[in-house]
Amino acid sequence: MSYNDTMTLSSKHLKTLRAILEDPFRSDIEWTGIENLLLALGAELSEGRGSRVRVYLKGVRAVFHRPHPQKETEKGAIKSMRRFLTEAGVQLEE
Repeated sequence: MSYNDTMTLSSKHLKTLRAILEDPFRSDIEWTGIENLLLALGAELSEGRGSRVRVYLKGVRAVFHRPHPQKETEKGAIKSMRRFLTEAGVQLEE
């Protein structure tokens, strides 16, 4: 799925996607924005143990940890999320 058909995503979702794909990796992306983006992309999310969130998108599975007590996602998790989205075929074409 490539997002030259970005019309399906809101401007907020696109902003989050751009932030995830931006270099260098950012550490100020809120996890709730990432979850909302994943849902908008059609991902299935399910709760795991503790702060784990299982994500399934376009045949690709991953497990992420919700950050706590802070709202922002760490750079390492952003790197993993970028890899996950890339493996699922999500890219931003402008």
